[in-house]
Amino acid sequence: MTTTYAALLRGINVGGSRKVPMADLRTLMEGLGHDGVRSYLQSGQAVFTADHGDEESLATELTAAIEKRFGFPVDVIVRDHAYLKAIVDNCPFPAAELEGKQLHVTYFSAPVDADRFAEIDRTAHLPEEFRLGDRALYLYAPNGLGRSKLAEYLSRPRLNKGVIATSRNWNTAVKLVEMTGE
Repeated sequence: MTTTYAALLRGINVGGSRKVPMADLRTLMEGLGHDGVRSYLQSGQAVFTADHGDEESLATELTAAIEKRFGFPVDVIVRDHAYLKAIVDNCPFPAAELEGKQLHVTYFSAPVDADRFAEIDRTAHLPEEFRLGDRALYLYAPNGLGRSKLAEYLSRPRLNKGVIATSRNWNTAVKLVEMTGE
């Protein structure tokens, strides 16, 4: 059975370093036997179909292939359409009322619990807020991610220890649902 997935690459094509051209990524993924490979933007999203593996094994395979081809490691999270749709459908914030730049999703490679974030004084960051979901964190940052002190705090390595974490704005989260559902 063929399943449609999105691959989320962490920290590529930012600030002129760790360049992974999307055309090269698509070719690499096709070489791994994936079909229907399409990329979205330059910031590290690719949609593909696979008739083998699961999210974890596909992420491991792609991580190794990227390092071999480009010469540097890139963390990869792979998620299927059902998961991506559930993340959008279960958003705890009024997404339809917000601009895409105000709402973000951080996807985690494994489940995280509230204890990981217990040290954060949530009232100190208002009106910014975050909520946890299934291997995800939703962040409401009304002034955008670039100005968000809460986003800066949430990205600290000790809070993300032991998991891969990569964030996307709401527009990208919705687009990945559309692309994997086609």
